[in-house]
Amino acid sequence: MITHSTEIKLFTGNANKPLAEAIAKELKVELGNIEVGHFSDGETSVHIGETVRGRDVFIIQSTSSPVNENLMDLLICIDALRRASAGRITAVMPYFGYARQDRKARPRDPITAKLVADIITSAGADRVLTVDLHAAQIQGFFDIPVDHLEGGNILCQHFVEMLEGKTHDDFVVVSPDVGSVARARKIAQKINCPMAIIDKRRPKANQVEIMNIIGEVKGKTCLLVDDLIDTAGTICQGAEALHANGAKEIFACCTHAVLSGPAIERIEKSPIQKLVILDTINIPQEKRIEKIEILSVARLLAKAIENIYLDKKMSEVYDK
Repeated sequence: MITHSTEIKLFTGNANKPLAEAIAKELKVELGNIEVGHFSDGETSVHIGETVRGRDVFIIQSTSSPVNENLMDLLICIDALRRASAGRITAVMPYFGYARQDRKARPRDPITAKLVADIITSAGADRVLTVDLHAAQIQGFFDIPVDHLEGGNILCQHFVEMLEGKTHDDFVVVSPDVGSVARARKIAQKINCPMAIIDKRRPKANQVEIMNIIGEVKGKTCLLVDDLIDTAGTICQGAEALHANGAKEIFACCTHAVLSGPAIERIEKSPIQKLVILDTINIPQEKRIEKIEILSVARLLAKAIENIYLDKKMSEVYDK
């Protein structure tokens, strides 16, 4: 049990209640009494059923689909807590929606990740706790402290255990595109195995992409690494390219499984044998196919919440 001069309070929105319950179990505390509902016209309704005055409050809410609804729920929960005189409010966002809109890709584009950061700060959050931001620089979009956890360590440990007793020479970590190279390299270093990169090029407009694989994959067990899988186009195309180049086995992993649109169908039909994901986003039962294995970030987030509460250094969350 956590002990501190100020009581901890843990609340959750509707986005990922199973994860919030798992975090509360790890911390050996009860989830706070809060009602997050909606009026008939769609407006969010929030009622906090217990005192939070002076307390250290953590509100757990991923801004996954429906993104705008879950974001609005989070903002109104923060506002309700602030107006109820909470001592400190930490927005625990296992998945930070709008993270892919972190720059102007074309003229007159918005930088929505910065806008969302400003709104969360304006609502009254004192700090943010999140996992594997799509772009690390989003931490700088906030004018409040951001604790950025690495979910990749959980995935890495899973594959280290899978390879126990086997030679690492036949195992290759693969980046599905140039943007994921740094992430793949980090996991390859931890597993102590080589890596490869899939380089996609489109020679001309409306022509099929040509995929070049930089590195040796023939006869190897390959692990495709990404931070986020949305429609699964990139990861499944990458798996097809590895299969065509003689890969023996193909696994894939990611932190955030958005899995929208044709994602499940594509994964089912792909040469991927197993897709290992984290539970930062709640996966509905109909999407929990046999190929998907879910690992939990509950212990990681619980340790991070405890360290914030006790003002301990965040590096300790990775000690075990």
